[in-house]
Amino acid sequence: MRTRNEEQFQAKKIELMEKCFECYAENGLSDVGIRGLAKACNVNSSVLYTYFTDLDDLIIQSTAHCMAKVEDDFMAKAPTDPEDVMRFIDEIPYWTAKKHGKKYRLMYQVYTNPKYIEHGKLFFEGVSKRYTEYAKQLEPKLGIPYDIITPLIFILVRASVHYALFEDEYYLKSQMMVLKQSVALFAEKYRRMRSDKDE
Repeated sequence: MRTRNEEQFQAKKIELMEKCFECYAENGLSDVGIRGLAKACNVNSSVLYTYFTDLDDLIIQSTAHCMAKVEDDFMAKAPTDPEDVMRFIDEIPYWTAKKHGKKYRLMYQVYTNPKYIEHGKLFFEGVSKRYTEYAKQLEPKLGIPYDIITPLIFILVRASVHYALFEDEYYLKSQMMVLKQSVALFAEKYRRMRSDKDE
């Protein structure tokens, strides 16, 4: 009996998830069936059932995988020093709206569907943990404790996603103004505290 190469299996599964999610993002969740997904992936429909139990399983897994990738993409652009923070805040909402807007719309379509809402809750529990980890990585670079950075990340991401969904410039600018003021205040506070310790 032929044994499965797990590494190749997972690589193919990731490829299928990403192509299917992109197909859904372009065409809508209700307008694409198994044949449309198979065509987008350049495979037979039966191949998808090798990797997923059914369409619901494919939707759940591909949404979680692809939106975690969006987070990584987002945070890869995070500032590496305090001087870079304001540039990041100014640029990132427009960049992510252009690059990921359709994916955010699909994510909300999936996770607000009563059929998938429990999976949405689990995904966003993971978001909280991942943002905390991102904040811990940023702490030594920005000089602000991670427990202060974490809620600031939530403000930035929420405002960026809202802008990506609705292009609401007023909401975005008001949130970014508060965020910038908060970052500046905290950065100055912790800079002074470090300065006092060094004396």
